[in-house]
Amino acid sequence: MDRVKSSMQQVPNAIPKVIRRTGGANSLELEKENFERGQAVSINKAINTQEVAVKEKHARTCILGTHHEKGAHTFWAAVNRLPLSSNAVLCWKFCHVFHKLLRDGHPNVIKDSMRNKADLTDMSRMWGHLSEGYGKLCSIYLKLLITKMEFHIKNPRFPGNLQMSNRQLDEAGENDVNNFFQLTVEMFDYLECELNLFLGVFSSLDMSRSVSVTAAGQCRLAPLIQVILDSSHLYDYTVKLLFKLHSCLPADTLQGHRDRFQEQFKKLKSLFYRSSNLQYFKRLIQIPQLPENPPNFLRASALSEHISPVVVIPAESSSPELEHVVETDDLVDTDVPVLPAALETKFDDLFGTSAAIDPFNFNSQNGMRKDDKDRLIEQLTREIQALKDELDSFRLESGRLCQALRGRANELEAELAEQSHLRLQAAGESEFLKAELDDLRRVREDTEKEQRSLTEIEKKAQANEQRYTKLKEKYSELVQSHADLLRKNAEVTRQMTVARAAQDEVDAVRREMQEKMKAAQEVADRQEREQLEQLQELQRELVSSRTELDSLKTTMASSQQASSEVLGTQLVTLESEKAELVQSLSKVEAELAVRGEELERVQSSLATERESGVKTAEALQNQLNEKESREQSLESQLVTARWSSLQGAVEEAEKIIQDSLAQIDDPVHISCTSSADYLATRCQASLGCIDRLHSAREAFLADNTGVSELVRVVTQCGHLVGDTIVQGSATSHMVPVEQADALSVSVKACGAEALALLGQMKQQDSLTAADNSKLKAALEAILATAEKLRPRGLELQQGELGDLVEQEMAATSAAVESAATRIEEMLNKSRAVDTGIKMEVNERILASCTELMRAIKELVLSSKNLQRDIVESGRGAASMKEFYAKNSRWTEGLISASKAVGWGATVMVDAADLVVQGKGKFEELMVCSHEIAASTAQLVAASKVKADKDSGNLHRLQQASRGVTQATAAVVASTKSGKSQIEETDTMDFSSMTLTQIKRQEMDAQVLVLELETRLQKERERLGELRKKHYELAGVAEGWGEPEEGTG
Repeated sequence: MDRVKSSMQQVPNAIPKVIRRTGGANSLELEKENFERGQAVSINKAINTQEVAVKEKHARTCILGTHHEKGAHTFWAAVNRLPLSSNAVLCWKFCHVFHKLLRDGHPNVIKDSMRNKADLTDMSRMWGHLSEGYGKLCSIYLKLLITKMEFHIKNPRFPGNLQMSNRQLDEAGENDVNNFFQLTVEMFDYLECELNLFLGVFSSLDMSRSVSVTAAGQCRLAPLIQVILDSSHLYDYTVKLLFKLHSCLPADTLQGHRDRFQEQFKKLKSLFYRSSNLQYFKRLIQIPQLPENPPNFLRASALSEHISPVVVIPAESSSPELEHVVETDDLVDTDVPVLPAALETKFDDLFGTSAAIDPFNFNSQNGMRKDDKDRLIEQLTREIQALKDELDSFRLESGRLCQALRGRANELEAELAEQSHLRLQAAGESEFLKAELDDLRRVREDTEKEQRSLTEIEKKAQANEQRYTKLKEKYSELVQSHADLLRKNAEVTRQMTVARAAQDEVDAVRREMQEKMKAAQEVADRQEREQLEQLQELQRELVSSRTELDSLKTTMASSQQASSEVLGTQLVTLESEKAELVQSLSKVEAELAVRGEELERVQSSLATERESGVKTAEALQNQLNEKESREQSLESQLVTARWSSLQGAVEEAEKIIQDSLAQIDDPVHISCTSSADYLATRCQASLGCIDRLHSAREAFLADNTGVSELVRVVTQCGHLVGDTIVQGSATSHMVPVEQADALSVSVKACGAEALALLGQMKQQDSLTAADNSKLKAALEAILATAEKLRPRGLELQQGELGDLVEQEMAATSAAVESAATRIEEMLNKSRAVDTGIKMEVNERILASCTELMRAIKELVLSSKNLQRDIVESGRGAASMKEFYAKNSRWTEGLISASKAVGWGATVMVDAADLVVQGKGKFEELMVCSHEIAASTAQLVAASKVKADKDSGNLHRLQQASRGVTQATAAVVASTKSGKSQIEETDTMDFSSMTLTQIKRQEMDAQVLVLELETRLQKERERLGELRKKHYELAGVAEGWGEPEEGTG
């Protein structure tokens, strides 16, 4: 680095004199000096501060120089004098030229360059401090070059241009899978550096403009040609190595390799596509396109579908030999004239050698000198022979080139045919999508029209509703005023009854009030007919009041003289009230007249709106008829699609069963074994599926819309029967010969009956007559054979399993009871200590936990009763312990489920206690609730696996399971609501904070968010590993991985 730092003070384009000529130098030293001067000129012209692409002729001169001196000493001697650390463009162009030398230069270039690895590393670190421009790109490029050198040093079999045959690639791994594994990892790292440079260059360019036609853009894009060449080979070798690794190692071991390849495949495909669209690359290189989907390494035959990407560089317009690649006019010493060898040869050919005019040549002096014409003939003869030789070499070279071009033309024609085929497919898909798009647009337009019409109708109805509401309010006001008038009238009548006025004045008042009431009644009848009954009732009341007045006439007459003075005052009061009533009645009549006019206008508007509504209804009816016709056509298409889907499912089931029958005769299958217990479970599952197949077929015949259930059952039946065939054949490998032959015959008969049944279901006319009784009988025969082959448990295991089941169920009940008691104690304690929102939240959570414990208790009791029924119905003459030993797998499942339920209840109570005390987390309580739900589901599944589907205890167990699920959901809901209610109390007040403080808080929050996201990702990975380990331990504890559980 000291040498690099000192070079920063030199002139960037200074051309150093590599070697000064000394006096008396021989021709070798002259040639060496001329070579070094030419190399220095080309290096300084290729690596300069101008932001243009490196010229190919200068870079080619540097490459030829490495082959001439068989190394890169001259190159590094010239480069070490350049100020690479002070100019980013100069460093960028150095990286480009150095990359070309590593690829196309002499193999010793890599070894000679490793001496400068430390300087390159320091320079990459220095340029990495810049975040944009050429500085960042130089840092990435230098890391790529260092990675390339290290890769080739570790793997010397790989040439710099990475061109190898398949045989050489196999030899590079030395037939060791560990070497291939490590080589794949190193290629991934190598390709990752290439992709980083790709992305860095594209991110530094403004792709919205035509940057590839500018000098600055071409300066950045030119090195990507070398990156494309390297990436295509690395991708090809990585695919071949991954296929080789998958043929030697398990798929799980290579999951990381596949994930990393998927990521790099997406990036490389995108970058190749973006590069092929740039105008700059179209005239310099033909970039291949990667396939649409990455190779499927899990399928070995996919290797034959892999096509190696080929990068084609078009031939240049002029030959490199005709270019003046080295310009040394300013460095050639003109003191010593040098005659070119070509001129000397031409002189000798035309005039003969110097011996022809030698005065000491006695042969020529004695008359032996040839004639000029003979010399000319010999010269022409030699030239003709040389031309013939040259012509023959040209013919051979042209033949080789023609053959290569024909092969390339054939490849291009094949690619063109493939592209044409893809274009036709794309055109067909485009037309189909256009047709679908047009249909969707028409449907959307129809829907929008209907929506607009419905919206208008709703608006009109809403306006009418508002008008009706206003009229109703006015009518209510009128009714209220009418009722007030009636109350006042009754009061006046009572006053007149009490008063001892004269009969004639009372009659006059009564007639006047009757006329006013009749007038008000007539106005109300014109507006609303519903008031008629009320007015008639008022008339009846007036008649009754008249009779009362008649009865009081006698009393009035007797008391008339005594109350004359009082009567006078009352008459004055009544006259004033009478005047007020007359005035109010006149106002009411005016309002009634106005309301009547408004009612007539509303009725006319309602009539016009009714007519428009009728027209709209007719238009909607027409659209409805069109929709019905379309629905009928779609219904016919749907029927056809249903039948085709059913046929597809039947054909798939046939293929599965045929494949299972083919595996029986496969020699590889002989090493597979299975147990009679597992075969019996497969037979039972197949028999159940056959019953469901019969029910689904009957349902489909009754209603052909239910094809989904039949398709699902047919597919499941094919899988189960095929599995039964394979497991039966595997079981026959573990039993004596006679029983094995009988079991093989039963299995083959089962497969034949299954194919016959599926063949009947493929045709519509034979679907009704399809009979599954023969297939069912064959499966029952296999089940009977499996039952005979089942091993019996030991007496010691019988006693242990039977006692252990009872102990675990009792322990689970005790744990649930203890949990319920603790929750009740916590609830009482919380009520005594807590107040406000905290008490409300704690009561809600503990109440939901109590309901959950009650539901779990009921579930455990139902499970006990169901197990008792299962044992009573299934043990026969055997004891309960013998039944548990016979069904050891089922018994172990019950024990495991009971333990999980008891443990979950205890843990949830502890979590609830911590939450109530304010020391725990709400999330722990929710997780415990989910765990309890999962444990109870396991207990239910283990309990009902051998139960009768019509058992009453089974129905009660399922109902109790649903109760546990609902209670679990209630616990989670109450916990979430309590958490949100507690969090709502913590309000955030930013009113007193300054701008700087808020910015600081914002940065702290962002840091915390990033930390929590990282922690969340790590915890999720840890949770996945814990679940894997739990699954492994559970399998070891319950015997999932034993050979008798499946084929192996």
